[in-house]
Amino acid sequence: MGPEEYESVVRTARLPSGLLWGMPVVLDAPRGARAAPGDHVLLSHGGRDVGVLRVESSYAPCKATEAHHVYGTASLAHPGVRHVALERGPTYLGGHVTALERPRRPYRAPTPAEVRASLPPRRHVVAFQCRNPVHRAHYELFTRALSAPNVGDGAVVLVHPTVGPTQEDDLDGESRIRSYEALARDAPDPRVRWAYLPYSMHLAGPREALQHMVIRRNYGCTHFIIGRDMAGCKSSLTGEDFYAPYAAQEAANASCAELGMQTVPSRTVVYTEEKGYVYAEEAKEQDLHVLSLSGTKFRKMLRAGEDIPEWFAFPSVVRALRGGGRA
Repeated sequence: MGPEEYESVVRTARLPSGLLWGMPVVLDAPRGARAAPGDHVLLSHGGRDVGVLRVESSYAPCKATEAHHVYGTASLAHPGVRHVALERGPTYLGGHVTALERPRRPYRAPTPAEVRASLPPRRHVVAFQCRNPVHRAHYELFTRALSAPNVGDGAVVLVHPTVGPTQEDDLDGESRIRSYEALARDAPDPRVRWAYLPYSMHLAGPREALQHMVIRRNYGCTHFIIGRDMAGCKSSLTGEDFYAPYAAQEAANASCAELGMQTVPSRTVVYTEEKGYVYAEEAKEQDLHVLSLSGTKFRKMLRAGEDIPEWFAFPSVVRALRGGGRA
């Protein structure tokens, strides 16, 4: 993005044309780099040349303004703000990119056009965004979403994990991809489709929820599952949440009509000794005994080689995360 597009998106979450757009797309240049309008910059990925940027603008962003509007805070205790302030270069380059070849990755990331062509025509497609392994509660959540009142018969769910870098304590991308492939292979369901999104999480709360909807609309989705505190994060200093629990849902719902999408609330499912997985409100109303296991505890058990209860995680997913194949 050039300076006009950048400023517009940062301050209004819209392109100059008025089109909704959650976060700026920028290419930063390191201090001392020389690139002026008219220059051509070679873009590389994984040691391969993938494109050429014809520089049309070179500008110095106000990173404090970007942090304030996009992330809702200028605190370096926010990982996204820290990245913008400390890891990005001081200059942004805008211009037109000409592709030389698609980036080569250790996983297949089909293009939006390829995904759209693989989806059933004239059917609703519900997108499920995740950045962690899919466990049984997730599976229950996105398959039950197909029965939501605003989802039509014959709908499918597109499980579309972001497989770029996430938070420091998350499992690495390679392990997550192994777990997705294991689950897709060992638990086939014609209602569930899989694709990977080469995208790094920014943890920008409401702004990122909007960006996720824009992206999934381009992939052919008509509905989007949006959960409590989606794309949120906690302060590395205080441990407090940066965003209100339902801020992302409110932002997404306000944009639905304009984007031509609908949201599906992410209702909490819990495992009970009496009835297996049920909605949390049902468990509370019937005073059922709920079993729980936190993500932090799960990762500790996984690394320690301890047995993971099958009500929490699929055995094939556990094996894949531990680096094994079929048992």
